[in-house]
Amino acid sequence: MEKLIIPEQNIINAVCIYISRQMQTEPEDVEVELLYDDENGFTAEAYVNEQKEVLNTFYLIKALRLSMEEFLNIDPISTGIELLLDDEEGIVAAVY
Repeated sequence: MEKLIIPEQNIINAVCIYISRQMQTEPEDVEVELLYDDENGFTAEAYVNEQKEVLNTFYLIKALRLSMEEFLNIDPISTGIELLLDDEEGIVAAVY
């Protein structure tokens, strides 16, 4: 498989879908901010009805795998996913 780059907005969309299923709400009701710092690595803060959920890298990858399987018809188990910090694009995911 050729390397596929998933842009930041698609990662946000994947997290919205993942959280909406966990919280039994609509994806449109979820607000997400992707973050990176040297201490915690990649994280996301998701807000639903004034409740804050923090997702670490593991859950970001899990959300991406769910999205890849459902919307891209890619086998999520046989692919590698790496989150990257790009100076111009923000947080992106490389799928191998």
